[in-house]
Amino acid sequence: MPELTLRDRLYTRRVGTAMTSPLGIVLFGAGTAAAVLVGLPLVVAPLVGLGAWAARVAAAMPRGFDADGIDPFDLDDPWRTSVWQAKRSRRNYEEAVRGAKDGPLQDRLTELGRRITTMIEECWEAAQGGDALSKARARIDVADITNRLATVQAQRGGAPALDTTIAQTIESLESQLAAAKRMDEVIADTVGRLQLLNARLDEAVTRAVELSVRARSVEDLSDLTTDIDDLVTEMESLRQTLTESGSETAAYDAAVRAAQPPPPVALGPTTSDQLLDAASAPPPEQAPAERPMSYPPPPGRTDPLPNQPWPATGEPPQPGST
Repeated sequence: MPELTLRDRLYTRRVGTAMTSPLGIVLFGAGTAAAVLVGLPLVVAPLVGLGAWAARVAAAMPRGFDADGIDPFDLDDPWRTSVWQAKRSRRNYEEAVRGAKDGPLQDRLTELGRRITTMIEECWEAAQGGDALSKARARIDVADITNRLATVQAQRGGAPALDTTIAQTIESLESQLAAAKRMDEVIADTVGRLQLLNARLDEAVTRAVELSVRARSVEDLSDLTTDIDDLVTEMESLRQTLTESGSETAAYDAAVRAAQPPPPVALGPTTSDQLLDAASAPPPEQAPAERPMSYPPPPGRTDPLPNQPWPATGEPPQPGST
């Protein structure tokens, strides 16, 4: 693999992160402040800070032989470890190829190295799929779903219409639990297969190191060629399995979102002017309350007795009468 150029080293995820990292910004400010404190001109001080920032970026630039753009540390464990082990095996293989004698044997080993690179790329894609699957699985709260399922199951036996709704709810919750179980199985199986394939790759690399020293002809590499081809095929199969699982996970997420209750419907836009108009509007007119009919007060009184209307006929009651 050719050595990295400056452009290859610069346009990487690690360098981009270093450019905007808090540490780089702090170094720029610290360098500028230190330049001012030692008495350098204000025009020169920012250049000192820029130099400190550039040193931080240069420290993050990749070195050596690795221009594939695969960064295992973009993933979480155990996927990160699987990719890192695969890349380490490829580096060991490349060192073995460089130590072989020039000629058809080295050419054949170089060709097999390209097959190993294909396997690393398949491993990277499989690990990315596994990492995405693990993060999707983490969004499913199995304990909460189990508690909800037990609560809903205890509500059975009511009205027929209610039982139909409860049955649909139970079916939805059980479907979520089944999806979580399938995802757990796929994750466990994928991790195990990746570990096995990495172990077999290490074995193939060890044999390549041995053959690079003692092989006499290209025919001595036939078994190694078969083993590496099998590894590439199995890694491709693993990646396809994870791709299908990722499609199922996306469909599950879409189904969960579709099952969520719709947002409340707004009754209409209400502007601040409308609110002010409603607050300043006069209250609606109300009909006057009917007053009870009263009769002339008895002699010696100027107002009727409270809550005692006069009888419709006869003489009005006299003071002191009951």
